[in-house]
Amino acid sequence: MNRLRTLLINLGPGLLFASMAIGTSHLVLSTKAGATYGWVMIVPILLANLLKYPFFEFGIRYTNVTGRSLIEGYSRRGKAYMWVYAGITLVTTFTILAALYIVTAGLLANLFNLSDIPVSWIALGLFAFISGALIIGRYSLLETTLKFVVTILFAALLVTTLLVLFKPAVTAQPGFVRPPLLDSVGVLFLISLIGWMPTAVEASSWISLWSLEKYKRLGRKPSLKEALDEFNSGYITTALLAVFFLVIGIRTLYGTGTELSGNAVTFADQVVQLFTTHIGDWAYIFIAVSAFATMFSTCMTAHDAIARVSIDVLEYLQPKRKRYTQKWHYAAAILLLTGVNYLVLTALSANMGHLVALATFISFVLAPLVGYMNLKNVQSEDLPEEARPGPALRWLTYAGILFLSLFAGYYMWLML
Repeated sequence: MNRLRTLLINLGPGLLFASMAIGTSHLVLSTKAGATYGWVMIVPILLANLLKYPFFEFGIRYTNVTGRSLIEGYSRRGKAYMWVYAGITLVTTFTILAALYIVTAGLLANLFNLSDIPVSWIALGLFAFISGALIIGRYSLLETTLKFVVTILFAALLVTTLLVLFKPAVTAQPGFVRPPLLDSVGVLFLISLIGWMPTAVEASSWISLWSLEKYKRLGRKPSLKEALDEFNSGYITTALLAVFFLVIGIRTLYGTGTELSGNAVTFADQVVQLFTTHIGDWAYIFIAVSAFATMFSTCMTAHDAIARVSIDVLEYLQPKRKRYTQKWHYAAAILLLTGVNYLVLTALSANMGHLVALATFISFVLAPLVGYMNLKNVQSEDLPEEARPGPALRWLTYAGILFLSLFAGYYMWLML
């Protein structure tokens, strides 16, 4: 009981990580993986969660031991690290939020039957609402809200998955053959799936900044073991939910020839129908609200995190470090991100498929580099020897970097 009480008190960064991860990678990509390729996709999903684990764990480890963010750690390694991460932040700034908001806008349009309103306008309304909420409530709003959202979502998906498993699976069309997985189309989908499973690797610095904010609110710093226990609970939750969405996709769509749409509104309706078909029409509102809440919370966490990261990057890139600690700095970053990502969203004609594919591909290509930078941080003199990762975690990191690099290289070779 004491351990559970300690876990609940420290709940924060791992919870935000789970809320942020249980978005596009799960609702969109895991469901599509099961619907298109079947049970074989459980391998890349579990492999991605395993091989990327050290990259995220190092964000918690470094910050807990040193009291510094990962980004400050990059600055201590040298300017080259900072410029590389600044470039990564710039690229992801122009893709991730736009992809998340367009999916969320589709779910909102489906929930309230807003088919007559352009999805880009709905996305603009979401940008405005979330920006205002973050500027007013900041971290405390995120943590308080997401404790309820993640709990309800996990329970709803667990029940839905069990109902789907205990009912007969859909019947495959005569002559159905699973699409090839290692051709250019299959590999591109794998890159999208692994790139954002459980989420983009650059989010490791997001967890680092959330940890600092949590420690500030607690008025103390938990032990490394307590901090890792809290993060691991969130990480395991994200992996389980990815499997739940995969199972739902397999049992309700695999072999039927149904393709999940790239249009945000159509996709949202398809996903909600997957659930209600196996629970009953009475559950439509419940499922639609849960799906929307999932993506809404993901938008909030990602928007908050990228704003914090952008401020931190600017701070450490300056020759004479200037602190951006005033509230208006955070508000300006939130509003700037809103403007930039809304322009990206409208430029791509509000096509969810294009945005998600672009964002996940960029995350996949950059993942080995971010993983290497995180490893250099936790192996540096900033941490005492006993707090550095052990041999097993280091070898898992090398395996993750090698796997992601070779897979990206294979895709490039296919494209030549």
